[in-house]
Amino acid sequence: MSRGLALLIDILIRQVLVAAAGAGLALAGQLGMGIFLIVVFLGEWFYPVFFEVLGEGQTPGKKSMGLRVVNSDGTPIGWSASVIRNLLRFADFLPFFYVAGLVSMLCSTRFQRLGDLAAGTLVINLRDADPAASARAREVRGTRPARVPLDDREQRAILSFGERSAELSSQRVEELADLLAPLTGSRGARGSRELLRIANGIAGRE
Repeated sequence: MSRGLALLIDILIRQVLVAAAGAGLALAGQLGMGIFLIVVFLGEWFYPVFFEVLGEGQTPGKKSMGLRVVNSDGTPIGWSASVIRNLLRFADFLPFFYVAGLVSMLCSTRFQRLGDLAAGTLVINLRDADPAASARAREVRGTRPARVPLDDREQRAILSFGERSAELSSQRVEELADLLAPLTGSRGARGSRELLRIANGIAGRE
């Protein structure tokens, strides 16, 4: 329901922006009409991409509903993933009124529509953040080195995990940390704490 309301809010905002652009460009004759069609195309397909990448995964609609788009590993969404998930909205719309996307979300344990599955992204509800996860993120102190050297991309991913852990449920944090069990040497709650300590070390926190 929250995703549907967020979509409606974004559609209304796009319609207002397109209508305003149309009113202004109508004064430019045929040239204005050509530019208006480009504005309509960009607004339909790249409005969400712009906000998702530059707005920390939140379009105005998603922000108002407390939602955020992230990569499946919890890291911030990038240009390529956002383009893929939004260009595939036409597949989610089939055969009409987003039936395919709704079925996909109902069949997915993480409520991912077809575009999310293809792009490796998911939508998280910030209003459902687990208080226990927030407390755990604040309580984890100390640092520890990673068992293997980490390149810049891997370090950024672990830092992002540490920053966003308070926004995710305990189960989701442990699920993500389990993917790096070879790095931490532990799984479950202990593994997540060890990964947060590695993040502390990368960030230079004590």
